[in-house]
Amino acid sequence: MTELLVGTKKGLFVLDGAHESGFDVTARAFAGEPVEYAMRDERTGRLFAAVNSPIYGPKIWYSDDPGGEWTQASGVALPEGQDAALVRIWVVVAGEEDGLLYAGGDPGVLFESRDGGKSWELNGALWEEPTRDSWQPGGGGLCLHSIVPWPGDPSRLLIAVSAAGVWLTDDGGRSWRQGNRGLAARYEPEEVQETTLALCVHHIERSPKRPERLFMQFHGGVYRSDDAGDSWVEIGEGLVSDFGFPLAVDPDDPDCAFVIPLQADVDRVTPEGRVRVFETRDGGATWTSRVSGLPQRHAYLTVLRLAFDQAKSDSRLELYFGATSGEVFGSRDAGANWASVAAQLPPVYSLKAVA
Repeated sequence: MTELLVGTKKGLFVLDGAHESGFDVTARAFAGEPVEYAMRDERTGRLFAAVNSPIYGPKIWYSDDPGGEWTQASGVALPEGQDAALVRIWVVVAGEEDGLLYAGGDPGVLFESRDGGKSWELNGALWEEPTRDSWQPGGGGLCLHSIVPWPGDPSRLLIAVSAAGVWLTDDGGRSWRQGNRGLAARYEPEEVQETTLALCVHHIERSPKRPERLFMQFHGGVYRSDDAGDSWVEIGEGLVSDFGFPLAVDPDDPDCAFVIPLQADVDRVTPEGRVRVFETRDGGATWTSRVSGLPQRHAYLTVLRLAFDQAKSDSRLELYFGATSGEVFGSRDAGANWASVAAQLPPVYSLKAVA
């Protein structure tokens, strides 16, 4: 059985099932409210939901039962007396110590919890980063959307901010340094493309089996890092488009990544009305289109950055993604074949799979 936590424009939907028997909606929470992201901490079983209430603003909620009572976590706020406002919580990620979790938000902020997600505090070093005044929001705001721990080492962490690039810490977040060498902002004037800090990273994933290997979807470009994010090489040649948001990796194969290209920044739909998942098994040297079971005619879908995930079930790699059309697609064989596992949901903002 696989659990899908689907954050949507109108609440959190929990789907349970398998490709052989189908998926059912087993719980719904936060009806009518935008759920930007939801995840389950597999160490404790606790669920977390980032809810962007139009009345109360962005909050993190937790529960041990998605269909039961939810509790609002404390501390999810910016320091008092600041001009900035907390706009959104984008993502929640488990850390590499018992009880440690991270949350990323807009305006480019990182929250930390050390009590299993009940209370949170702002990472002061990133909030006070001297270059912060020069950070520029991307189309979705100044969002900290990628939080990438180093397996087994809580002192090492990578984060990405749109549009302020990649940031690395080796001391548990007490200090930060940039990791942007090799990135080229083609949307900027040519003379500053390789020096600007306005780097619109869209998504980053790490290979658990080779932690120094990372894959990135950029605002125009797909990249790979082999030195833990200090530098990047472009690997988008062979894709129908190198613009997109979602990205997933095979946790057992450091050379494998999956992307879902979109047409362009001004036309954020699947190119040519065809839904295609592209796979590399050689670190980005070549890409293969996986389309079996996916719509190939007049299907102009949009898949957002956190709406694509993988789950390892026994020896099988399962892949899932949701679209703003309200449909969720899944593959039980690493993307070779796809099927619709849910339809007519509200627009999908995020998807997290747990096998």
